[in-house]
Amino acid sequence: MTNEKDNTNLPPKTCTIERLVTLPADVEKVLNGQKTATRRNGRYADIGEVMTLQGKDFVVERVYSQSLGELTDEQAKQEGYESLEKYKESILSIHPGMPWLPSMKVWVHEFQPVKK
Repeated sequence: MTNEKDNTNLPPKTCTIERLVTLPADVEKVLNGQKTATRRNGRYADIGEVMTLQGKDFVVERVYSQSLGELTDEQAKQEGYESLEKYKESILSIHPGMPWLPSMKVWVHEFQPVKK
């Protein structure tokens, strides 16, 4: 796992933060505090960047690369799922035909509500 505390060693973003959390169910999980991380096949945000969902701001605190095989139940809970198995089922239903490859690398984006 590659943990990054700043943006200096990260590759360029492949998408924008506006596309980080888009599924209505995921937006609700973020707004309810059930989802504090999301994994994408590219890098969508810089550390310190702010994502706005329904008028509420969330700051990206960590961005790092991880293989799917490294995922834990605790990390699946950060994604808003009760277990790794439930997270895996959801991802595979969203991406029909995609295999779950333990060696596949994804970008983890961890975020928290902006404190006022």
